[in-house]
Amino acid sequence: MPILTKGTTFSNGEQLTADKLNDLLDEATFNQEATDSSSTTVNSSGQIIVNDGGVTFAKLTDVIDDDTMATATSTTLATSESIKAYVDSNDAAGFTPSTYAGETSITFPNGLIMKFGTVSVTSTGAQSHLFKNAAGNNDPFPTACVYLSGDRDGADSYGNLSVTLKDKNGWTGDVNNAQSGTYNYLAYGY
Repeated sequence: MPILTKGTTFSNGEQLTADKLNDLLDEATFNQEATDSSSTTVNSSGQIIVNDGGVTFAKLTDVIDDDTMATATSTTLATSESIKAYVDSNDAAGFTPSTYAGETSITFPNGLIMKFGTVSVTSTGAQSHLFKNAAGNNDPFPTACVYLSGDRDGADSYGNLSVTLKDKNGWTGDVNNAQSGTYNYLAYGY
């Protein structure tokens, strides 16, 4: 049985034209015999399509079904069930940093340290501040402070800190716009 239905047919003695040859191919459709009927089929337009349910997990060689992701590589896919199970099992307690010191410092697993806190500024001009822990003791970065930013509590548009110097122990900053008050700071280092 043929797998194609011709787009046109010819009769003996009929003249061959370019249009009839084009129609022979352009209007041809596939017959069901062109498919395996389980993974592929022919639609009503005579096109071969993937049959609903025709591609099974066993036919996908680069997809893993591993809730621990132990077999994952940079080129494999994972099932949504496996991804959900992995995230759920690894996020049961939320994010857990390597250290969390007194609500003023977080050390991430890669060694990056984030320090945050508040300082009280009562006058304009340069003022120096040391990094402190929740108990008020000095709490410097082990090596260096690489970024620091701050703004006035409740007034982002006024009195932002202009950091003029920073090191592992603390920072010096000027208050812009002569605004006294409580300033929040965030610093990154290692």
